[in-house]
Amino acid sequence: MSQDLTDLGVAAIRDGVANGGFSAVEVAEAFNANVAAAQHALNAFIVATPERALEAARRVDADRAAGKPLGRLAGVPIGMKDLFATAGVQTTAASHILEGFTPTYESTVSQKLWDAGAGMLGKLNLDQFAMGSSNETSYFGNVVSPWRRKDGGNAALAPGGSSGGSSAAVSARLAPAATGTDTGGSIRQPAAFTGISGIKPTYGRCSRWGIVAFASSLDQAGPMARDVRDCAIMLEAMAGFDPKDSTSLDLPVPAWEADLNSGLRGNKVGIPREYRIDGMDADVGKSWDDGIAWLKDAGAEIVEISLPHTRYALPAYYIIAPAEASSNLARYDGVRYGLRELPDGAGLQDMYAATRAAGFGAEVRRRILIGTYVLSAGFYDAYYTQAQKVRTLIARDFKNAWASCDVILAPTAPSAAFALGEKTADPLSMYLNDVFAVPASLAGLPAMSVPAGLNREGLPLGLQIIGRPFDEQGVLNAGLAIEQRAGFTARPERWW
Repeated sequence: MSQDLTDLGVAAIRDGVANGGFSAVEVAEAFNANVAAAQHALNAFIVATPERALEAARRVDADRAAGKPLGRLAGVPIGMKDLFATAGVQTTAASHILEGFTPTYESTVSQKLWDAGAGMLGKLNLDQFAMGSSNETSYFGNVVSPWRRKDGGNAALAPGGSSGGSSAAVSARLAPAATGTDTGGSIRQPAAFTGISGIKPTYGRCSRWGIVAFASSLDQAGPMARDVRDCAIMLEAMAGFDPKDSTSLDLPVPAWEADLNSGLRGNKVGIPREYRIDGMDADVGKSWDDGIAWLKDAGAEIVEISLPHTRYALPAYYIIAPAEASSNLARYDGVRYGLRELPDGAGLQDMYAATRAAGFGAEVRRRILIGTYVLSAGFYDAYYTQAQKVRTLIARDFKNAWASCDVILAPTAPSAAFALGEKTADPLSMYLNDVFAVPASLAGLPAMSVPAGLNREGLPLGLQIIGRPFDEQGVLNAGLAIEQRAGFTARPERWW
């Protein structure tokens, strides 16, 4: 019975608990067992919280027995990316500098999920401070993808990043859903690498309050789940105005699940010519062509569009994001919380230096240095100001495109999952993994990855749908149309 329960997604668990098909406690116990069994092999969780999952499940079962109304996520245990502050549970951002930090407060997004009846299976591993595309920069060790190439080799693969713990957990059936954050593709790319769905909503849809900041003008929370419907359910629970976040959108939360519709007749889908990059992987190109055919079959009209400043998106991102990171991470100084390194006879400046040297990983230090450099007096106008101008042009490109189309279809990533260690020696090669994801982030647009099939090595490939501001419904609907036509049912063979 327990294995059957962990095969269920959010909607099936919610409905099964509400209908009395099984108890919330049974569900929590089944997923807790999977988390424990896979932890050594996959390292998806930094901290497991089985009792928290069971406590929430017991409350749901008691409410159902008493005839009380149940929340939209009643009985659904989820994984929480360890970037969200959770009261009484360690929150580290996968960094040594925050190891042992236990917040006394709850992030707005996680509180909304608990209020909806969800339980917490644990805190999920990630790239340190969300800086990475492979989940190899975590102080707590790599997350390993549950997928393997079908060539018979045993190469451990990257689950994507920074939300690699989230993607691995959902794909391996350790959780039916998880939270992620997306700064430059960190929900969409790991979803594509592991054959699941994930959506980054419009910037401001989900509160950033209580989320450890990387780049404040880009960071956005979103759900990762088995399919489009489950993402819609999760997003409804996560979204909403928060007066504690000055960038929060004061808009009602739409009924995304109820309004799901895969019929796209009357809609136009834009295909950006600039995304046909030189040397594109043949399997990625084929999956994109398949997606075009599927959306056409759903009734959409396919139109070619131009996003001329796309080529400048990645360099602009890697100026803006590190600049904001250098400012945000200045708070980790050994004074107020987290790690403190205080050599004998050291002064204040020495403590700052020793704490940050010991607490931050190599990738975090690299981005802080880049960010500090581009914000310095002699280079601010030459780099940071120019990058912000490019960002405006990229947003204008999208605005112009909406005159011709309703959503945009593109690959999520330029390749399938690569082996751990394959790109760590070449940061530029690693950064290029975000080439298709970054433009939507710079423009603050909703964007989603859905699985489109397997490549010749038997690894998942994702397709990305980008929508107008506030049109998560259009993105979800197009994602559902692809999901239904792709018929993706593949899952990793259990080796862990």
